Amino acid sequence: MTEHTNKQFDADLEGVRSQFLAMGGVVEAMIQDSIDALTNGDLNLVDKVREREKDVNRYEVDIDQRISYILARHQPTAIDLRMLLAVSKMLTDMERSGDEAEKVATVARRIHEAEIRATPTVDLRHMANRVLAMLRQSLDAFARLDPVQAAQVVRSDKEVDKEWKAALRQFISFMIEDPRTISPSIDLIFIARALERIGDHAKNMSERVIYMVRGADVRHTGAKNAERQARGEEENTETT
Repeated sequence: MTEHTNKQFDADLEGVRSQFLAMGGVVEAMIQDSIDALTNGDLNLVDKVREREKDVNRYEVDIDQRISYILARHQPTAIDLRMLLAVSKMLTDMERSGDEAEKVATVARRIHEAEIRATPTVDLRHMANRVLAMLRQSLDAFARLDPVQAAQVVRSDKEVDKEWKAALRQFISFMIEDPRTISPSIDLIFIARALERIGDHAKNMSERVIYMVRGADVRHTGAKNAERQARGEEENTETT
C-alpha cells in the first residue's frame, strides 16, 4: 500500500471502532433507562428507550456497510481482518441487547400502568447492574484490546445465569402461593429473561474480543479455557 492508502485504511478502521463504541454507549443508556423505568415508574424513560433503539438500528446498518467497504477496498490481513470479522459478529449481539432493553422498558410500562397491587417483591436491580457492568467491561476490553478483561466477562456470565434461575424459582413460588401474582410474575420473568440474554450477548462479544486479539475461538469451550487463551496459554478442551 502507498502511505496515502495506509492512512485511509487506518482512518476507516478507527471509524468502525469508534462507531461500534458509540453504539455500545447508546445500548448502555437503553438498559439503564429501562431498569430505571421499572424501579422508579418514570414512563418517560420508555419513550427514550424506544427512540434510542432506532439509533442502534442505524448504527448497525452503517457499521455493516463500512465493514463491507473496507473488506472490498483494502483486503486487510491478520489482526485487522480479525477485528473486522469480530465487529461484524458483535454488531448482532449489540443490536439484540438493545432489543432486549426495549422489551424491558415495554414491560415496565405495562406493569406500572396496570397498577396491580399484588406485585411480587423480587429485586432485579442487582441482576440488571451485573449485566450492565458486563456490557461495559466487554466494550472496555474491545477498546483496549484486553483479552484478560474479556475473559472476566465470560466468567461473570455464570453468576448471571445463577441469578436468573434463582429469580425464576422465586416467581414460581409467588404464583403458587398467591394466584393474584401470576400476571405480574410473568411480566417480571420476562424482564429477568431479557436481562439474562443481555448477559449472554455481553459474553459473546467478549469471546470475540479474545478471538480478535489472540486468534482463538473460545466459544463453547468454557470459562476456564477462555481465561487460558486470554493469557496466551495452551488450549484446553475442558468445558467448565
